Amino acid sequence: MQLLNQFLFGVYPYICLSVLALGSVIRFDREQYTWRTGSSQLLRRKQLVLGSILFHVGVLIIFGGHLFGLLTPIWVFDALGVPHGAKQILAMAAGGVAGVVCLAGGLLLLHRRLFDPRIRKNSSFGDSAILIILIAQLCLGLATIPLSAQHLDGGEMLKFMTWAQGVFTFRPDIAGLVADVHPVFKAHLVLGMTILLVFPFTRLVHMLSAPVWYLNRRGWQLVRTRRALPIRAQKAAPVYPDAPPAGRAASSSIQTAE
Repeated sequence: MQLLNQFLFGVYPYICLSVLALGSVIRFDREQYTWRTGSSQLLRRKQLVLGSILFHVGVLIIFGGHLFGLLTPIWVFDALGVPHGAKQILAMAAGGVAGVVCLAGGLLLLHRRLFDPRIRKNSSFGDSAILIILIAQLCLGLATIPLSAQHLDGGEMLKFMTWAQGVFTFRPDIAGLVADVHPVFKAHLVLGMTILLVFPFTRLVHMLSAPVWYLNRRGWQLVRTRRALPIRAQKAAPVYPDAPPAGRAASSSIQTAE
């Protein structure tokens, strides 16, 4: 058990982070066309919109909370006079609400993907698998709340903060920091690291490009428009044998997000 604990919490984090970094760079360099999410918004649009909003809002809150809560140096909270117990109660409350919202959205998206024959036919195994993994991780996260309620002094949270920060500072004893925590916490940590491991090979990679590409509206898509074009544009437009008469419809390109 000690060797397994050493591997899972002392070695596995570096494997996952290395694959995350290198895999994302290699995929972006070699397979940029796959760096996106496949759209199925024309099918069950209302369920997609509701599920997507709930899921993404919950994910953003949870991700931000974990990033800020785990990686902020402990001395910062001490300097601000924030008790560790109060921080843990805040994390339980905010994380619980966000987790329930995210779980509701995830279940809507999973139901839509699995039980609509057309969407299921156009979904890959990876699309459904990563959504199931994320839902399982949400369930594990929610399951840790009753356990955290038994340690309102913030002692358990300090262990996880020290462990997470120790990973990035290359502390040699980081595995021992979480050796005695509840198995549910351990499962939550391991599955979270596994998500980082498979991240570059799934549709999750769009999280890295969304803040940049979607705001800049990068990407071109050829469409047809029924708007009448100016005479100059009609003369300059290429003529195709099967194209409709100029002025009624013509080929044009617009810039849009993928």
